[in-house]
Amino acid sequence: MSALPGATHGTVFGLAVNPANTAQVIAGDSAGSIYRSNNSGTTWSSVYAGKSPVLTIAFDPLNPNLVLAGTQSSGAVLSRDGGGHWTAATGIEGRSVRAVGFAQALVVAATDRGVYLSTDGGAWSQSSLNDASVDSIAVLAVNPPARIVAGGDSASGSVPMWISADSGATWTAANPAISGTIITRLASGPLATGSTVRPLVAGTNTGLFISSDNGATFKALSGAQLLPSVDYTQAQFTGSHFDRFYVASDGGGGGSGGLWATADSGQHFSSLQPPVASITALAISTDELPTLYVATFRASNHTAALWAYRDTGGTPQGPFGTASPTVSAARTNAPGTSLGDLLRSLASSQVPYIAVGVIALAVILLAAISQFRSRRR
Repeated sequence: MSALPGATHGTVFGLAVNPANTAQVIAGDSAGSIYRSNNSGTTWSSVYAGKSPVLTIAFDPLNPNLVLAGTQSSGAVLSRDGGGHWTAATGIEGRSVRAVGFAQALVVAATDRGVYLSTDGGAWSQSSLNDASVDSIAVLAVNPPARIVAGGDSASGSVPMWISADSGATWTAANPAISGTIITRLASGPLATGSTVRPLVAGTNTGLFISSDNGATFKALSGAQLLPSVDYTQAQFTGSHFDRFYVASDGGGGGSGGLWATADSGQHFSSLQPPVASITALAISTDELPTLYVATFRASNHTAALWAYRDTGGTPQGPFGTASPTVSAARTNAPGTSLGDLLRSLASSQVPYIAVGVIALAVILLAAISQFRSRRR
């Protein structure tokens, strides 16, 4: 993929692909700008210039002309023409909008002051869950009454989660048996044939978990030989497969991020070996062989980059030398970054670390990630 236009764009946290047109991608960055590509990321045009960091971007899968972008402390902006033109939403001004979900005739937003509701994405009102810091949200049932699950952050040892079975009118506190203090990402998948319950993936600042009973119970997917126990800031299902999804981590500033795929509901994972381990945003096309759009941040030169990867099931050849990753014939299962991967990365020209600068660069990365992820606080 080519670079975003201009010399002052920041780290990309918002990234979305049009579910009705997989060549159309929208990106939002920490400088407050929004960009659109109509050719799968080959070229980009600036479509909105804001002043507040863009935290999330989402297309309405039921009406792809509607696109929402949540910002840090400045509410949300929306487009009704697939991202060509943008206007400010009302009723949600001053809020940090961290995640957005869609149901039939309902849009929901996770903010620093609870969950907000809208019928059209333009006018918003606060729900009864109005005094909590909410970081993530997912819709488990799209038909009225919509079932919604929201995740928050806490300074204590518990992980806040709330569930609404009446389109956000009332909320019930859940007590999920999962580790961490922040639910950084919630993602619901499509229904399996004959099922009435969508799979739910929850990423926290210490691991990844999956539920098959609307969030009542969870199974750990990280730790042991599955995935590393890191923060999972990205998770997304493919368009029509309930058992196929992708997860990613920015590493929390510790260099342990990555990108992984599963085709069997998390029983096995494959490492997709991204060109840079710190993943700040992820978007998946709805194709049977999906295209992954990945945003990364490199600490050594403070470079934010966008990459495209066509997942045909092959083994990625990484780290990649250009922003156009390709795949080979067979994919290997790898639970995380191995020592061999680390040594190969250190030997690569993409990572021009020198011994005397390693500690300083680690500090820079930690500080940058902490600043960029301030939306969770």
